[in-house]
Amino acid sequence: MSYALKALPMVVPTERIAVVVNGNAKSVTEDVISTLDQILKGGDLFVSREIEEATDIAQTIIERGYGTVLTGGGDGTFTVMVTEVVRAAKLAGRAPPRFGLLKLGTGNALAWVVGASPLSDKLSSADIERLHREASSRKIHLVEVDGYLTPFAGLGADAQILADYNRTKNSLEGTPFASFGRGLTGYGLAALSRSLPAMLFKKMPRIRVINQGEDAWPVDDEGVHRQQAIKKGDVIYDGPARMTAMSTIPYYGFGMKLFPFAGAVEGRLNLRVSRLGTPQALTAARGIWNGTYYDARYFSDFLVQAIRIECEEPTEFQIGGDSRGLRSWVEARVTDEPLDLVDFYVQDAE
Repeated sequence: MSYALKALPMVVPTERIAVVVNGNAKSVTEDVISTLDQILKGGDLFVSREIEEATDIAQTIIERGYGTVLTGGGDGTFTVMVTEVVRAAKLAGRAPPRFGLLKLGTGNALAWVVGASPLSDKLSSADIERLHREASSRKIHLVEVDGYLTPFAGLGADAQILADYNRTKNSLEGTPFASFGRGLTGYGLAALSRSLPAMLFKKMPRIRVINQGEDAWPVDDEGVHRQQAIKKGDVIYDGPARMTAMSTIPYYGFGMKLFPFAGAVEGRLNLRVSRLGTPQALTAARGIWNGTYYDARYFSDFLVQAIRIECEEPTEFQIGGDSRGLRSWVEARVTDEPLDLVDFYVQDAE
């Protein structure tokens, strides 16, 4: 069983729309930038090429009072800009704007949740045009971790593949095979050539998850609470883990439905602990991808509000699809207040 995020009544902002794109993203070409600039009539398009620029862009967005901010460049771009804009709004004593995204980067997990169009200059333009005509929204909580607001984060195999993807992409840059190191092909190449073989010979590390918030629950393959609630301070999980990931949305990158129970309970994220080995991951790949595969021997799912994850050894960590290096522990929680997120699925249904 899977759960859809709840759509709320339509919100129609009156202010201008700002678009922030990651100038380093694969799909953010000069043609895309030019097209967006023409649609927005200049002044409302921000092109960021360095992460340090995000703070200044966020401050400008809040000072100008934009009602909607769209990001283009993948889940990592969304994570960085939402974090900076919400922080700037809080410092200014203002409510944060509504957020949305253009599908202009690698991964784009949120695009599968809210129906943002596929990559193309024309369809990106159509997304913006639709926002001026009809502007439905939904409320969405995010994961607050390591100072960022993000749809998802994780320790272990998912972060390892991201780190290996970066290594693969960098090693192929400047060669005739550079295109094979980018996007979904690059992730597949990194997983098959680096991550999965390494996992064959590496002992599965041990992790410990402690409840630091309100009641948490283990859930079964139908998302049903399986036993008594886990209280604050109690251990949620203690054992081997190939991956320990968390999300408030069902999807990971490329439409992979890795968190089928996200959205099952308001104010809770789906914590998923995986003990899958390489053989199981390969044989069950299709079911894992579409969210239909579940085996209690290899998966443990929980609905949690705030947690601390402690690792037996330093482990690769990712936030919003961006590699963040090695960590021995991580603390994460669901945001107290949800944000307004542009939702094209709601628009289509009305």
